[in-house]
Amino acid sequence: MRIDVITLFPPMVEGVLGASMMKRADERELVRFHVHDLRDQASDRHRTADDRPFGGGAGMVIKPEIVFSAVEALPLDPGARIIMTCPQGTVFRQRHAEELAAASQLVFLCGHYEGFDERVREHLVTDVYSIGDYVLTNGELPALVMIDAIVRLLPGVVGKEQSTREDSFSTGLLDHPHYTRPVSFRGWEVPDILRSGDHARIQAWRREQALRRTLALRPDLLEHAPLDRRDRQFLASLGWMPPPIA
Repeated sequence: MRIDVITLFPPMVEGVLGASMMKRADERELVRFHVHDLRDQASDRHRTADDRPFGGGAGMVIKPEIVFSAVEALPLDPGARIIMTCPQGTVFRQRHAEELAAASQLVFLCGHYEGFDERVREHLVTDVYSIGDYVLTNGELPALVMIDAIVRLLPGVVGKEQSTREDSFSTGLLDHPHYTRPVSFRGWEVPDILRSGDHARIQAWRREQALRRTLALRPDLLEHAPLDRRDRQFLASLGWMPPPIA
């Protein structure tokens, strides 16, 4: 996969992509990162990237011509996804990360100020995503969050790929609790079942714990989670009532 990030502040992006798992994925050529300075497409000596909004109002708007030029200067695959980060976008979910992980090329447009000229959204981008119902000072942080969620799903990036299939949201539920050594810490014990060696009972316990945690913290997920009869019986024992069929 090739990932291009178009930004007004390249150091913000390069620092994260040049560390930890993202760095190792790039070094192993499982993904190739390319960070581009949007101001390189400006035509004036001040490298102006923004201008005042028509109609008045506070803030500045990123000019359309430099965004189009930056994207059109890239070697684009026919199926490249051009992604804008924006609070008004679709809220990014695990299913979107899984879908985008199958693409050959992703191009992220990182906004600032009042965002991009609307013609960028209408005529250039293929996807608009938000990472939550709040506003940040920049689009680099949402882009990096999405990149991390996507890249870790690529084959070979995570050491044990089974772990990505058992993550929170990948199964439709929140993840079960995890424990490691020591067995006893300040009087708090690792559950006996996890040390029993009985893998069938351990898997059943983990499933129940995932159901219990999801019911307590994100009951909304249960409406669409793949639940079998045993799952439903266990949830019912905890007081869960399935939503009525419309």
